[in-house]
Amino acid sequence: MQLLPNSAAAVDKAAPAEWHANPIIFEINTWVWLNQLSRDYGRAITLANVPPPQLELLAAWGFDAVWLMGVWQRGAATRKSALNYLHEYRDALPDISEADVPGSAYAIHDYQVESQLGGREGLAIFREKLREHGIKLILDFVPNHVASDHRWIAEHPEYFIQGRLEDHLAQPTQFFRARSALGEKLVIARGRDPYFPAWIDTAQLDAFHPGLRRKLIETLIDIGSQCDGLRCDMAMLTTNAVFSQTWGERAGEAPALDYWTEVIPAVRAVHPQMLFMAEVYWDLEHQLQSQGFDFTYDKRMYDRLVSGDVSGIKAHLRAETSYLRSNIRFIENHDEPRAMESFGADRQRAAAALICTLPGAALLHQGQLEGRRIKLPVQVGRWAEEAAQPLLERFYRRLLHEVTNSIYRVGLWRMLEPQAICPGDFTHDNLISYTWQAGDKFRLIVVNLSGEWARARIELAEWLKLAGRRWLLYDALSASFTRHDGAGLLERGLELELPPFGACLFRFEPEASSSIPSEKRDKQ
Repeated sequence: MQLLPNSAAAVDKAAPAEWHANPIIFEINTWVWLNQLSRDYGRAITLANVPPPQLELLAAWGFDAVWLMGVWQRGAATRKSALNYLHEYRDALPDISEADVPGSAYAIHDYQVESQLGGREGLAIFREKLREHGIKLILDFVPNHVASDHRWIAEHPEYFIQGRLEDHLAQPTQFFRARSALGEKLVIARGRDPYFPAWIDTAQLDAFHPGLRRKLIETLIDIGSQCDGLRCDMAMLTTNAVFSQTWGERAGEAPALDYWTEVIPAVRAVHPQMLFMAEVYWDLEHQLQSQGFDFTYDKRMYDRLVSGDVSGIKAHLRAETSYLRSNIRFIENHDEPRAMESFGADRQRAAAALICTLPGAALLHQGQLEGRRIKLPVQVGRWAEEAAQPLLERFYRRLLHEVTNSIYRVGLWRMLEPQAICPGDFTHDNLISYTWQAGDKFRLIVVNLSGEWARARIELAEWLKLAGRRWLLYDALSASFTRHDGAGLLERGLELELPPFGACLFRFEPEASSSIPSEKRDKQ
């Protein structure tokens, strides 16, 4: 799918408009969100009746898309399995009860919207309300497995990796017993990846089975009529190479076509503007991009941000821009620890400023903007009360307001190399700097990813339009500005000193025509 800025798509009227380049995507734990809204409003809130102020709030943040995590039916077996671990959830929710546990969002009983969340009709209403605010909708798809009580086990046992009775007796955590619709005794493998124990509440689909592939394409086409994009869970597990590695002889001979090269084009034949986003690890990002995914998880960037590997991040950003544009970056999601725990408030600001202003998509997570600390298991449907972090929330408002500007959609991105101001001072190595340029618009982003002060000179000779004018450099993150002569910026560059984990996002405005409020200019 080609990502174009604000272009009208030649598709039927019901199809979604073309996606923006570099979208900001917001992940919502649907069950938790509706539960909290019901408490706040003192009545049952579903997707069908989300209060208008909540939709306006999503729009005010400037999100391009909302990913509703966990809308599909979870089923009795999924919930029963989760209840066995009720004691483990108390760290996240001390007063938890059985009513707070709907079960894992990734052990799907059926690809039907949970009735308690509003059902298919409620989702359709919510999607239409999002569209009115210019926001697209993303839903989950789990290609590797389904819940252990999914109807396909009885109706189509051939869709699953199977074992023998002795397999179940020897490895009860890897296999479970079931029956077909004809009463045949079955031993079904539990879903897993090659490096971890099986997921106890799941059944492993046979990614090589042609009948299953046809069924999943049919399922995805139906899901595609209800949303604008798909986030595909552990998408690398169904590729021919990984699936063969995981299941060996049980997998049989690999098909001629790899899984996603067959599935994605078939879905796009019906839904041409469908966005595909892959959760993927093990350095398989480029492979899945080549198989049709618009965005793949940038887990390597996340790990380098957590470890503070500045040189590694710089090397990462020297990749082809086309590759960078196909990454989706995050500093937390439902699988990772909360950013407040991994980064703290200050480091988080620097990391967030980076991921939201690079080429590619950025993923933000429900609770991240307010500074929540408690990571909630995907089996739980309510979160604990936590103190808000108003300063962090203000930072995110400023950042997201800035990145809605069209320059981040249509502009040219270029990485810069900060220079030392004086001999022997190597703190400039801790800075990452780059520009966005589109016509007369220019942005300079400088991020200090270290815990010490950093000084550097940023050379700006690339932007010749600086000459002959005086400029106001407005920092969108601090809401402050400084005055500069354009000729001096071209000749000497911009000298900066950033505090530990500081970040600047400069908007260059000709002084005579600046859109910065006059009262702010007068105060400087």
